[in-house]
Amino acid sequence: MCGIVGMFDTRGKREINRLLLERMNESQHHRGPVEGGLHLEPGLGFGHRRLSIIDLSSGRQPLFNEDDSVAIVFNGEIYNFHELMAELIALGHRFRTRCDTEVIVHAWEEWGEDCVLRLRGMFAFAVWDRNRQTLFLARDRLGIKPLFYALLPDGMFAFGSELKSLLELPGLACDIDPRSVEDYFAYGYVPEPRTIYKSASKLAPGCMLTLRAGKPVPAQRRYWDVPFTPNAAMAEADVEHELIERLREAVQSHLVSDVPLGAFLSGGVDSSAVVAMMAQMSAGPVNTCSIGFDDPRYDESRYAAIVATRYRTDHHGDTVDENDYGLIDRLAALYDEPYADSSAIPTYRVCQHARRRVTVALSGDGGDENFAGYRRYRMAMGEQRVRELVPSSLRKPLFGFLGNYYPKADWAPRVFRAKTTFEALARDLVEGYFHGVSTLPDRVREKLFSDGFRRALQGYRAIEVMRGHARNAPTDDPLSLLQYIDMKTYLPGDILTKVDRASMAHALEVRVPLLDHRFVEWVSGLPASSKLRGGDGKHVFKKALRPYLPDDILYRPKMGFSIPLGAWLRGPLRNKVRAAVLGPALLDTGIFNEFTLRQMLEQHQSGLRDHTVALWSLLMFDAFLRNHGACSVKAA
Repeated sequence: MCGIVGMFDTRGKREINRLLLERMNESQHHRGPVEGGLHLEPGLGFGHRRLSIIDLSSGRQPLFNEDDSVAIVFNGEIYNFHELMAELIALGHRFRTRCDTEVIVHAWEEWGEDCVLRLRGMFAFAVWDRNRQTLFLARDRLGIKPLFYALLPDGMFAFGSELKSLLELPGLACDIDPRSVEDYFAYGYVPEPRTIYKSASKLAPGCMLTLRAGKPVPAQRRYWDVPFTPNAAMAEADVEHELIERLREAVQSHLVSDVPLGAFLSGGVDSSAVVAMMAQMSAGPVNTCSIGFDDPRYDESRYAAIVATRYRTDHHGDTVDENDYGLIDRLAALYDEPYADSSAIPTYRVCQHARRRVTVALSGDGGDENFAGYRRYRMAMGEQRVRELVPSSLRKPLFGFLGNYYPKADWAPRVFRAKTTFEALARDLVEGYFHGVSTLPDRVREKLFSDGFRRALQGYRAIEVMRGHARNAPTDDPLSLLQYIDMKTYLPGDILTKVDRASMAHALEVRVPLLDHRFVEWVSGLPASSKLRGGDGKHVFKKALRPYLPDDILYRPKMGFSIPLGAWLRGPLRNKVRAAVLGPALLDTGIFNEFTLRQMLEQHQSGLRDHTVALWSLLMFDAFLRNHGACSVKAA
């Protein structure tokens, strides 16, 4: 696993500033602490930081073909590189290493842009072809590995694994994008392809970008999408058998490594399934690690222990203090953008814990998106059944009225907290889902933002992100549509971003076999009813796993990686959140309504209302502004 950077002159062959390229590269030292490399030639500069995983002695980058006319910087792992290497050797290509990086170089020579279609793995890379005067960038299909880029006003194009590398560029305008602020307070992160800054972008998952010297920069082009093409009809028992075979093969493909390898084991279905498959393939005990919490309401360590005992893993658990809130500024520096998922704290700690024993860890991320495991899918499908039963002419005014006038009863038992449900029922499927998953709903953001900032948005609303993906979705099945939207937004923008930054902070490579694209393609073709049935998410996945995992693991309530935020904000973080919410970093932006900020703070800290999510989002936005203040300006 590595960090990559580069600069390319789209207008000519100006000399690349070596010191600047070095600063960009060293800003990502944590991603590859083993060694670094630079390559410069007229009009082009590549930089690389390396964390050695495969071919430890000869996989240095930038790496070149035989005549040095093609160069690459690469972050990721190609799991089918042995097969591709054999195919390319048969076609006449000569290899100087046994690493997956060189496979991409020769695949580019042989197949050009179509090389990405041959790659199985997680990747972000840039190839420079001097003979064709072409720079080619690509990102893996699901967005496991990140890639940021910017075109400067002087025609210089730059890219990097993390946004911090681009912030080293003196010519990068760091104006905050109002749309990204709206998105952040709706989603808790900035969805692809935008960044928090107007002048920088993310290369979206499954996309590539080709630049040629002297020509305008083209828009990114998609080379893959989740198909949701129905599979051939099969008996349920046959589906379960094939699912396990495909899962086993996906896990097996992710085990290639020349360094110590293990797995995260939370005790949930997904990580337990990965460990169960690994245990059948490993000659010795699987290295597993887990994080527990002092507070039993958030602690899953006893479930991890059940799986570890069953498969006799070499298991190591650690406990996180329930008041582990000292990471706020560290996380802001790592993520480079506002990021409000509080599970980033335990994720950082479990990566720190794992790195003491292994360099590579497999995780169970992606299972909920693949098999409809989130509770919100059950809620959304229940709401959709009501929509289909009640005519739109009656449903919208009835539930709209109830949504407007039903009290926001945060203090009441869940059964009486119906305001959000009424509001969702007055909307269509996509808008209702957006309303349900938003960290802050429309009515809250409307009050949170200042009049001037709302004008700066020019009518933009964060739901447009989901609407855009819905228009491009290859399915019209309601559940599959929501899964597709999550695979384009929540999965890369939140889950995979969280794991990438937390793991790379500790020079740990995390692999996600449940997001192997071949496995994802097949699972997407299963009927929606096999994923969510009778309120049971992951229905077919759990049934297929019954020979491998006990029902206490498969059918227990989902806990998630939670921390006691509400108590923090009323207790040990009381003064910190007050200083942030009413401090100059936030107020001087002109983004926020000061009256609303004060009201939220007083209501929460007095116990009158629960504004945990809003205050945490504001706290992390404040941390972003303070950590990146030199590059922040008023957004309104």
